[in-house]
Amino acid sequence: MGGSQSSHDCVVDRIVAQIRAQTDVQPQVAIVCGSGLGGLAKSVEKAITIPYSSIKDFPQTTVSGHNGNFIFGQLKSKSIVIMQGRLHQYEGFTHDQMVLPMRVLKQLGVSIVLLTNAAGGLKEKLNVGDLVVLNDHISLSGLGTGNVLIGPNNESLGPRFPATTDAYDEELRKILLSKAKQLGIDDCVHEGVYFHVMGPTYTTNAECRMMLNMGADVVGMSTVPEVFVARHCGLRVAAVSLVSDNCNPDRKDATALTHEEVLKAANQHATKLEQLCVEFVSVL
Repeated sequence: MGGSQSSHDCVVDRIVAQIRAQTDVQPQVAIVCGSGLGGLAKSVEKAITIPYSSIKDFPQTTVSGHNGNFIFGQLKSKSIVIMQGRLHQYEGFTHDQMVLPMRVLKQLGVSIVLLTNAAGGLKEKLNVGDLVVLNDHISLSGLGTGNVLIGPNNESLGPRFPATTDAYDEELRKILLSKAKQLGIDDCVHEGVYFHVMGPTYTTNAECRMMLNMGADVVGMSTVPEVFVARHCGLRVAAVSLVSDNCNPDRKDATALTHEEVLKAANQHATKLEQLCVEFVSVL
């Protein structure tokens, strides 16, 4: 995290104070919704919507399909907050800005975060609409200057050198897979590795072949920076990708991708993921 540590802490405190002035919900669980996946908010009872734009110092999402709201309320009798929209590094946010959402959630009382995203399926077996419960990731940018934790470290927030071998909580993964079976959707739910790219360009065929050779199952432009920050500050993490397109370079039906197609696929197949999220929260 770059910049002045005390200045950053003050920004987090100001954001949290503004949120608490609008709701007394003490969320235990947070769900971050990816492109086109914000419909989960309809399941929240006693919902209180706080637009990001109403919060001074909170960065504003600029991507279509990311509404830019906090939704506080109850889901399956659990206090919850849903983030309709996330920040992406390709939008030009600084490291200080990228780390804000997870640290705000931590200070609000969240202990578990479920990250969702729309991703490209690298494996030929993956179909549009399938879900992939993440058990690991590969992030070349995270190994270099793209890691959002670069900069001065505040030991009160987390260690200088956080481990990521256990980034995706095993118990939470088992819950997701068990609930998928109970819902009868386990035939289209898989476990796999997420390959994180900075974007905003979609991957080339050669890049997709490289990712496959490295052991990745899906590819996307989000989630991993949030995982770094969430684990750094002690949050338990689970993550699920909805396959919005298959980018296996050897598939005969592979075509050039657009963001509109990603949103369309996410909207068409979001129900499965929303049901899984609801059932996941019910047993926490």
